[in-house]
Amino acid sequence: MWIMAARRILIGIFLIWAVSAFIFLITQILPGDAAELILGQTATDTSLEALREKLGLNQAWHTQYFNWIYGLVTGDLGVSVAGGSTIADLIKYRIGNTLFVGGIVALISIPLSLALGLTAAMMPGSLIDRVITATTLGLIAVPDFFVAIFLILILAVGFGWFPSVSYLRGNEGFLKSLYVLTLPIFTLVLVVSAQMTRMTRAGILNVMSSPYIEMAILKGIPRRTIILRHALLNSIGPIINVIALNLAYLVSGVVIMETIFSYPGLAKLMVDGVQTRDIPLVQACGMIFCTTFVVLILIADLATIVSNPRLRHPK
Repeated sequence: MWIMAARRILIGIFLIWAVSAFIFLITQILPGDAAELILGQTATDTSLEALREKLGLNQAWHTQYFNWIYGLVTGDLGVSVAGGSTIADLIKYRIGNTLFVGGIVALISIPLSLALGLTAAMMPGSLIDRVITATTLGLIAVPDFFVAIFLILILAVGFGWFPSVSYLRGNEGFLKSLYVLTLPIFTLVLVVSAQMTRMTRAGILNVMSSPYIEMAILKGIPRRTIILRHALLNSIGPIINVIALNLAYLVSGVVIMETIFSYPGLAKLMVDGVQTRDIPLVQACGMIFCTTFVVLILIADLATIVSNPRLRHPK
């Protein structure tokens, strides 16, 4: 088991390095000149050359890459070329907002999706199962931005119950923040729960066709007991993986949500960095997103190994 876990960790480290090289390459081939964009119409040849020298844009690409990697490892994310502030200060505020919404959504969606998936698996073919299946399929088929716009039209514009813009000044209390963020939280709960509910139901029903489950059914053990004591434990691996994927989405895949609701999160900060061609900021945000994704998938793989005796003790 330890050898398998060590292999997973090494693969994760390699993936993070490969992602860093890809992000650096993509940001280097973006059109336009960052120095010209910063100085604007007042740019002269002398000022452009001085700014390129200050930002290190005149260095060879491999030198820029290794300097950037060294800064990431040591915690020095650099300085925003657009605003002049340190990137660490910009990210500190925005990542707190993103993690706040992601944490609330995870606390609601994970228990909800597990409960709905188990309920549907306990009563396959029933009215409850058909309603849950149809609802989750509909939410999966509809783009998440459409769900957000629909909720804004109904709950914000139509009834006026919640604000359509989720902007926080930073001095709101917990309850006030929840009220302002009701629509983005509700949208993400619907989108994320639909995926996890479907995978929970499918994973359990797939295990229910196993021979040992059939033996338990022949012994007269109630279906509820079979699912909770046997099927759920043996289907925990795929469920953990889909939970990890959706948690990664809550951190790195909410660009559209933060844009629609004007929420000052990390994804919105990255979009602003792309618009102003703030390369160090885009690189830092991209690395945070990709590292979070890889780490969560790595944790899911390790949890799958621990929960599955066949993986813990391979032949």
